[in-house]
Amino acid sequence: MPRPIEALLHPDALASNLQVARRHAGDARLWAVIKANAYGHGIERIWPGLLGADGLAMLDLDEAQRVRNLGWRGPVLLLEGCFEPRDLELCSRLNLWHVVHHETQIDWLAAHKTHQPHRVFLKMNSGMNRLGFTGDHLRSAWTRLNALPQVDEISLVTHFSDADGPRGIAHQVAAFHAATHDLPGERSLSNSAAILRHAEAADVRADWVRSGILSYGSAPDFPEHDIAHWGLAPAMTLRSRLISTQTLQPGDTGGYGRRFRAEHPMRIGIVPWGYADGYPRHAPTGTPVLVDGVRTTTVGRVSMDMLAVDLTPVPLAEVGSEVTLWGNGPDGSVLPIDEVAHAAGTIGYELMCALALRVPVRVVDSAQDMSGSA
Repeated sequence: MPRPIEALLHPDALASNLQVARRHAGDARLWAVIKANAYGHGIERIWPGLLGADGLAMLDLDEAQRVRNLGWRGPVLLLEGCFEPRDLELCSRLNLWHVVHHETQIDWLAAHKTHQPHRVFLKMNSGMNRLGFTGDHLRSAWTRLNALPQVDEISLVTHFSDADGPRGIAHQVAAFHAATHDLPGERSLSNSAAILRHAEAADVRADWVRSGILSYGSAPDFPEHDIAHWGLAPAMTLRSRLISTQTLQPGDTGGYGRRFRAEHPMRIGIVPWGYADGYPRHAPTGTPVLVDGVRTTTVGRVSMDMLAVDLTPVPLAEVGSEVTLWGNGPDGSVLPIDEVAHAAGTIGYELMCALALRVPVRVVDSAQDMSGSA
């Protein structure tokens, strides 16, 4: 019998989350961002949930080839553009749209021999200071691209650094409009946080929005807002079962380094899930977890293959009791990934992408009975 661990993926939840994004986006078309193998979910596994998007956006040419192999005939956008001149050949063959953020990429286009002109998204650095052209450099880049026979259409794109926080997006929106107000072409401004938090701002409404982390059931502005606030649902559930229980007396310790010490008589449960499975080693005592759908916490250090949980709130729990590390638990219980990530000092993105290859994965409907064996 294999270890009782399992990752469940919910394409229907992903589809529902994309509809949330669409409702906030008004008339804009919707990119579903599927970089990092759909944020660790696996493109092929969650494919049915992506079909409601207007376009798919990613980084890797391999991922672009995979979605074309799956039968996607809609727009595909490479968010970081090409990394070397020969990438343009595959862009031509697969009809990929691609971001241009550096003069070198324009040089490659100018030297590229193609019978099919390219659709490019010219990126402005409006304050993120990561990729893109600033101010007048953007306009000169647009002029160069516009003169190339290899370029069919130029769209404009930028990325917000603070859409999830108090500073907001106004300063970047102003910079973007100042540099692009008289340039033709479609626009794409909003990421997940901007879609949800700034949907009513008329100056950010554009032709395309980019739905990333919200698609997978994580709130981009947690802890200010959680997924329930935004009407999102987990697209990934990690679950297991207790394989042992231990009774501790006051002063007893648990786990490596004796980081946890019992202050009163208590039972703990041992879960066969550790950092080699993708659970964060740095998650401290007190990280939330569900046992039989009841909220409790981890205790002690996370080991390579195991972690311990406090069974005080679940006195009837025994070997075999179901454990939900994050996602959908039994009887309608839910533990958002954001809460686990916040306790561990990280973000849901990292936890999704860290799911280990040795974890069995199954695709299920999110409304399906979650009480089956792990």
